[in-house]
Amino acid sequence: MDMIRIMKAAAFAAMAFLALSCSKNDGSEWQEPQLEVNANNISGKWELVEWNGAPLADGTYVYLNIFRNDRTYAMYHNMDSFADVPHVVSGSYYIDMDVELGAVIRGNYDHDSGDWAHRYVVKSLTASSMVWVAKDDESFVQVFGRIEQIPVEPQEN
Repeated sequence: MDMIRIMKAAAFAAMAFLALSCSKNDGSEWQEPQLEVNANNISGKWELVEWNGAPLADGTYVYLNIFRNDRTYAMYHNMDSFADVPHVVSGSYYIDMDVELGAVIRGNYDHDSGDWAHRYVVKSLTASSMVWVAKDDESFVQVFGRIEQIPVEPQEN
C-alpha cells in the first residue's frame, strides 16, 4: 500500500514538472541574454549595422576589432574615403560604471589624435550584438553585430 502512494506521488510530481516546463507560449519572443559590459565580453570583431536608426549606405562600412588584453581597438572604415580603401584608426578604450547610466565606454586615438567625440552608454550587450548611445546626444545610436572576420582586415600568414 505504501508503494502505491509513493508511485502516485512520483507520477504526480512528474506531471507537475512537465506541466510547468511546457507552459503556454505567452506570445513573447525569445530574447538573447544580456552580458555584463566588460573587456572580455565586448572583445571581438564587430560590424556597424545601424547608425541613428538606419542601415549604412550601400558600400559603406565600419568594422571594429576590440582587443581584451590591452584594451585597444582597431577600426576599419570607408566613411571618408573616395575609394574602397579602408581607413584604419586605432587607440585605447576604457569602460567606466556610472551609477545612473550603467556602463559607459570612452576612448582615444593613437598618435596624439585626441579623445573620441562622444562617450557612449552601452544600452545592450549580447553575444551577437551591442548598442551604444552617445551620452551627450541620445539620438546618436550605433548598433553593432558580431562577425567572424573583418573582410578588409589584413590577414596574417
